Amino acid sequence: MKHSEKRLYLIKKLLLEQPQYKGIEIPDNTDEQKKLLRSLMNIRPPYSIEEEFLKIQDEYLGEEVLKRRITDSNTLPVSPIHNRLILWRGDITTLKIDAIVNAANSALRGCFIPCHSCVDNMIHSVSGIQLRLICNELMKKQKYSEPTGKAKITPAFNLPCHYILHTVGPIISEQLTKEHCIQLANCYKSCLKLASQNNLKSIAFCCISTGEFHFPQEKAAEIAVKTVINYLKTDRKIERVVFNVFKQKDYDIYKKLLG
Repeated sequence: MKHSEKRLYLIKKLLLEQPQYKGIEIPDNTDEQKKLLRSLMNIRPPYSIEEEFLKIQDEYLGEEVLKRRITDSNTLPVSPIHNRLILWRGDITTLKIDAIVNAANSALRGCFIPCHSCVDNMIHSVSGIQLRLICNELMKKQKYSEPTGKAKITPAFNLPCHYILHTVGPIISEQLTKEHCIQLANCYKSCLKLASQNNLKSIAFCCISTGEFHFPQEKAAEIAVKTVINYLKTDRKIERVVFNVFKQKDYDIYKKLLG
């Protein structure tokens, strides 16, 4: 089966699953097909699916990953102020590293908004539908929403990293409080501790809570860098911590903090 045929197979299977979308016409354009496939993956509830679908999905997503420019975290230059810290601007779903951090919501099942630009949506879209399935199993066992500041670990499936650390950051609806700052620091501590417990040597943090959750970017960066530096003083297992940014403003903020 050709790459394009795999994409069409996945789209048709997902459309058959959800009768309310049976009238949708599959576009001829490759980019539009990719957008449709991602949308269908995003809105799919976490129920089981046949192994044949997962096999073809993994082949397709694996081929898509190979087309992209993968960055090996081991090749990234370290900060002049700390030899275990790294600043990198790029797409976190293209980073080869032990674990990346996902800024999740309290349901911990991914973003259901089709093609949303949040990191949660991007990670689930590239990883594959297994990620939502395994997150759903974790939450069914837990029986309550994921608390702010905690972290959970899952395989990364089709991403170039090995694991994903899921953490829920504080939501800022009005004024920033001391409690919000403590909660954000706990996100970083929980992820670092969980990574260390699982013998991971490298971890990449996205800018937790600064997007849809509206945590001020400058303060969030200060908390992130300070918390990670303090943690590394007592932990020698973790060898590299990447602060991953996507926007120029975030890069400039972290650049001042990391040299």
